Amino acid sequence: MRALVVVGVLVVLALIFVVVAMVRDSQSGDTAAASCPAGWAVADVTLREAKEVRLNVFNATDTSGLATNVADDLGNRNFQIEEAANDPEGRRIDGVAVLRYGPKAVGSAHLMRAYFLDQATTEYDPAREDDIVDVVIGNGFRQLATTTEVNQSLAALGKPVLPPETCAAPQ
Repeated sequence: MRALVVVGVLVVLALIFVVVAMVRDSQSGDTAAASCPAGWAVADVTLREAKEVRLNVFNATDTSGLATNVADDLGNRNFQIEEAANDPEGRRIDGVAVLRYGPKAVGSAHLMRAYFLDQATTEYDPAREDDIVDVVIGNGFRQLATTTEVNQSLAALGKPVLPPETCAAPQ
């Protein structure tokens, strides 16, 4: 009988300890964003699923129709394609691809890096206000990674990293 009383008291004390710890928790995301220095962007580093990622696909090569072909392939992988066209900046890219994005698309751009096996160059624009990633296909592009390669690449990349002079958005 004494053993049951002692165990009961220990369980009650443990519950009280857990409740107090949860009430006093100071690790909320709001405090991280609230303590962000003035002028710094609040970035969304949430790793998205393909169906949540919005993309513009641009062609920066001399190959006609490449943006449409890649956009179709990405659309078949459940990405939301907003636009497929030639690069509006008119640049020619020798590498595999360039990913252009702003603070609201940091996690989405991280996912896209995996589809290019981390061979795409990233261009972060802190003033950009949309959540769209511009995928600019270059002359070094051959094909998108397979599902297995994407998963392996995501594991190698780890979690999305905050760009310079940004703070994490509350999650």
